[in-house]
Order: sequence, then structure tokens, then C-alpha cells
Amino acid sequence: MKKPVKVVVTGAAGQIGYSLLFRIGAGDMLGADQPIDLVMLERNAESSMKAAKGVKMELDDCAFPLLNSVYSTPDLTEAFRDANIALLVGARPRTKDMNRSDLLNANAQIFIQQGRAINEVADRNVKVLVVGNPANTNAYIARKCAPDINPKNFTAMMRLDHNRSLTQLAQKTDCRVTDIEKFCVWGNHGNTMFPDVTNTLICGKQADTLFDQQWYLDYFVPTVATRGSAIIEARGHSSAASAANAAIDHIRDWCLGSGDKWQTMAVPSNGEYGIPEGLCFGMPVTCNNGDYEVVKSLELTEFQKEFIKKNVEALETERKVVDEIIANS
Repeated sequence: MKKPVKVVVTGAAGQIGYSLLFRIGAGDMLGADQPIDLVMLERNAESSMKAAKGVKMELDDCAFPLLNSVYSTPDLTEAFRDANIALLVGARPRTKDMNRSDLLNANAQIFIQQGRAINEVADRNVKVLVVGNPANTNAYIARKCAPDINPKNFTAMMRLDHNRSLTQLAQKTDCRVTDIEKFCVWGNHGNTMFPDVTNTLICGKQADTLFDQQWYLDYFVPTVATRGSAIIEARGHSSAASAANAAIDHIRDWCLGSGDKWQTMAVPSNGEYGIPEGLCFGMPVTCNNGDYEVVKSLELTEFQKEFIKKNVEALETERKVVDEIIANS
């Protein structure tokens, strides 16, 4: 029997968390032979803790063999102590009367505290995935507040954008998602993100020979960028099961490997492709031996560079705002 892995999920009683926890317990994230100590970090509010208690009761009732222990707590230190994997799902949602700056400020307070707690008590090799939006900048905040942890260990989720894109491409070209290779989404999880088919092969054929540029620019790019809003309009709630599935995919590949298959992860830049160092930026990666590596030596076209530049500008603007918040906290 393997040693249990401690997995922390914040905002666990929310819709994404609820969709996520049972799949973690079933072994979908770390494999069918990996025991898990599962911790649900909830806000110290009566309604949140009551909901978390109900979720724990359901997890108990599933009798998952892999769940070595399950508990919930509002205490950051207790939750993150010796954590091996942290999925930071909980975040302040944007309300109608809130501008982008207000949203950044509200979430900065959450991720400053969580980053500092991770820095203080988590396992030194903890793997952190930020799901709560604005995910790229929230991951940047948590990383900045955890200077003793390898910056590479703080990532943000763009796998949902990647998965959404694969399905759109598969439906357009009448193929399976598994027939698509060397696809990625660059940039920020937001309206500027860039689903890139420059190097993509579909059933062994160059992707951009299978559809016209007008479909790509007028339909594909905006559909991927606004898919979350379309789902809210359709079901009255934001993406939950698909977001949880993407988080599972992200962590599973990171921990168990993806071979030479490209995936999209938002990771701290080391200056690759002219992206300023430190920005948490969506890039193509491969995962092996519990680590990831950015795909190197791609020749960027002017078209790609222009889209990447737009995402850099968006993230740099947010970085300036949150750097000031961190400095004054």
C-alpha cells in the first residue's frame, strides 16, 4: 500500500468542489492504487461549514477504498500542513456592481493568505493548481506569497479551455478528440486567450488545411473565449462538472505524466517566447516523472506573436495592481 497523499481542496462545498471531490475519491486523479487524505478548506462561516459537513457525509457513504481520511476545516494552517497537492478552487465571484479592480482586490486577500500558509506549512514539493478566477493572476499572487516553495509548483488551470477547444475542433473536422495532436491555448484564462492550431495535426493532417481561416477567427476563437458565459446563459450556473474534470486532467497529467502529448497549463514564465518572467501564462507543456516542461523551440509566426502580446498586456496590467496590494498587505 502506498503512503497516502494529502490533497487539499478549497471551496470544496461549492459546485466545482462538489463535482471534484467524488472523482478524487474514486481514484480518477491520482490512480486506482493511491490512498488519499482529503481535506476540505471552507470559510469560517456557518453555512459553508454546514455544507462541507454534508459533503463529508456523502463521501463517507460512498465508501471509497482510497479515502484514508476526510475532514473539513476553516483553518488555513491545519488544512495546508504537509499538503502534497492543493487545488485552490474557492474564490470571490464577480458581481454585477464589481469592476475588474474590485475583483482583483477581493481575491488578492484570499490568495495572499493561502500562499503564506502554503509557504509556512505545506510539503516543500507541494503541487498547487489555482482554479478560482482570475486564475492566472490568483496563481501569481499565491506564488509571490510563498517564496520558499519552488515557483514552478504554482500553476493555473487552462485545461478547461484546452478541452473545450478539442471538442470544437473534433466536431468541425468529424474526428475524435484523441485524433488531435500538438494543440495548445496561450495566455490568460479570459477573453484574450489564444487557441493555437499552428502546429496542430488532426488525423495526421495539418489542422488549418481542414477548415478556413474565417471559421477559425470568426467562430472558433470567440467560442472558446466566451464558452463559460454561454454555459451560464444556458444553465443558469457557471461551469462545474467540466471545470472539475479539467482540474482532474491537469493534476493527473502533472503527477502521472502525459508522455510527449501536448497539454495546456498556465505556468510561471521563465522568459520563454518573449513572455515576461514571472507571469503565469498558458503554454504548451509535456508532463513526465511528476514534473512538466514547456515545449521549447517553436518558431512563432507574427500572427501568434500578436495574440500572445495581447495576453501579456492583460496579465501585466493585473500584475501591477496585485503587486501593490501584496506590498501593502
